[in-house]
Amino acid sequence: MEQYHILVVEDDKEIRDGVGIYLKNQGYQVFPAENGREGLSVLEKETIHLAIVDIMMPVMDGITMTMKLRETYDFPVIMLSAKSEEIDKVTGLNIGADDYVTKPFAPMELLARVNSQLRRYARYLKFAGAQENSHIHVVGGLELNEETKEVVADGRPVRLTPLEFKILALLIQSPGRVYSADQIYESVWNERAIATETIMVHVRNIREKIEVNPKEPKYLKVVWGVGYKIEKQ
Repeated sequence: MEQYHILVVEDDKEIRDGVGIYLKNQGYQVFPAENGREGLSVLEKETIHLAIVDIMMPVMDGITMTMKLRETYDFPVIMLSAKSEEIDKVTGLNIGADDYVTKPFAPMELLARVNSQLRRYARYLKFAGAQENSHIHVVGGLELNEETKEVVADGRPVRLTPLEFKILALLIQSPGRVYSADQIYESVWNERAIATETIMVHVRNIREKIEVNPKEPKYLKVVWGVGYKIEKQ
């Protein structure tokens, strides 16, 4: 598993060191900084996956730093704020922070927020990477790769027949679009639709393989009297 890099920007050495220790114990690599200017200089040298940024700091405060980093970076930012800084906390969220933790805080609370934001960011990166590869289609936990002919459903590799793969590939390319049995038959078989009842059988087989509960499908839906679709997630 990749080791995440976390930037901790906090002028209080005791808090900065304490947060760093807890994060390192969780397997994260920590990059400390005493103020916003130092934090930005770390960003120029290191790949950072998440930043924990105090609001009130000398030289450059956390609000200014977050505004500047948002011009270039999209990783999660968790702001630390004292209870008296309610207005700053709202400002921080408005200018691009993803979450905030109020001081004093329990270390486990901060760790839970960090883990949650990194999970979300990892999903975002995976989706963005898949979007760049037009042969990879991702809908929720369902992923189809047209080049390798691989299908993954909620983390499980799925084995489809060539016809099942072609049907799923057609549907997943346009999530939310309903295809009639005739349209599916003509696209997959490349001939005029004559035996569309076979589509229903193939759809049932695909659903058995990709759905956790085929009776209550999450991905492959029937639109009664119209056709089939991959549900937008």
